[in-house]
Amino acid sequence: MPDADGRDDHPVLDHRSLDAGNNVYATLRGPLRTAAAAERFERAGWTCRSSSWHGYEVETGWCQVELDPIEQGATLLNGVIVPEALDALASLLTEFGLGFTLELYDEEGGLLRELRSR
Repeated sequence: MPDADGRDDHPVLDHRSLDAGNNVYATLRGPLRTAAAAERFERAGWTCRSSSWHGYEVETGWCQVELDPIEQGATLLNGVIVPEALDALASLLTEFGLGFTLELYDEEGGLLRELRSR
């Protein structure tokens, strides 16, 4: 998936990244419910599949996340991302019209970056 500038130069996830556990978390707010957000990812070229009654797994070469509905119509996003691609994910969420608080963690659980939409 190309980033906001149309480039697709992010490193890809490898099995070690996936085995290390989640490193990205977000609360998504806005007009899109969880199913509609998953649909937007799919239209942007990501793979999308149902993972539970109301949840979805969406992925591309540099990110694999779960989308699950939470209270008041918000969506919880959590999974694994190549750290250099965090800004690309934030741009995509902004393009979808979603508000968010996006957090990136290291292997020890320390917060590396936090991005908030306006």
